[in-house]
Amino acid sequence: SAIAERTKRIKIGTAVHILPLANPLKTAEETATLDHLCGGRFEFGIGRSGLPSSYEGFNIPYAESRQRFFEYLDIILKAWTKDKFSHNGEFFRFNEVCLVPKPFQSPHPIIRIATTTTDTFPIIGKMGFPIFTGLRGLGISEVADQVESYIKAWNEANHTGPLNIFLRVPVYVASKKDMALRDPETSFMRQFRRLGNQLAQSSSRTNSETEKELRLRSNTLANITWNTVLEEKVVVGTPAMVIERLQKMKEVLHLNGIIAEFNAGELIPPERIESSLKLFCSEVMPAFR
Repeated sequence: SAIAERTKRIKIGTAVHILPLANPLKTAEETATLDHLCGGRFEFGIGRSGLPSSYEGFNIPYAESRQRFFEYLDIILKAWTKDKFSHNGEFFRFNEVCLVPKPFQSPHPIIRIATTTTDTFPIIGKMGFPIFTGLRGLGISEVADQVESYIKAWNEANHTGPLNIFLRVPVYVASKKDMALRDPETSFMRQFRRLGNQLAQSSSRTNSETEKELRLRSNTLANITWNTVLEEKVVVGTPAMVIERLQKMKEVLHLNGIIAEFNAGELIPPERIESSLKLFCSEVMPAFR
């Protein structure tokens, strides 16, 4: 809301709102209101989180996260698009409720779903929603296979319109190669190590199938080197290097855009973040327009 009040053109999105952790009607109402405040510039980025610890403080079993997520999304869509609706589900029941206001955008804001687990990609592809994914737990080739399963399911469902795939990725741009490779190392590695620890802690709190996947990703991040991070998980370099890297990612992952993390790990000094962002906007972005 604060961003909406202070801006006129920039799009505003959540990345990601964890759906199963709140009341779906309240979320539908607040996001519809935000869509009005920004004049239709809102994009609704949602997910269910890959970390069971996100659920513990709310006393919600992570084992229910997938069922809750899809029921929650169904309720929001009904609230946004129907004058009145009733719902009788596994977790929520509503009788003849009417959401006010409806979203500014018709029929509703873009819904983009964070997708990380392999079995989720074809589910979302079949549903026809845009996605964002990342390279935190897996390498580019593995994520490419996941994206292909999303595209296959999308095509088999005969969805119209173009695909819409975004990648969340740490980015750092510097005028000289040695600076670009050196400056973000401590900060970016901190993010991957932290995620590895979170996955390790969460792996013991889930069912056996999820635990196996979380533990595998945790072990990978626990032993990862900076060279591997540079090859598989980040976009780092001079403007020319970054352009080349993004072009390859675009081709392999069928990307429409990225969500660039300019201070992944939160340790890069403000002046270097500012310099990196300026170089990205002035020298990298024009290559993709």
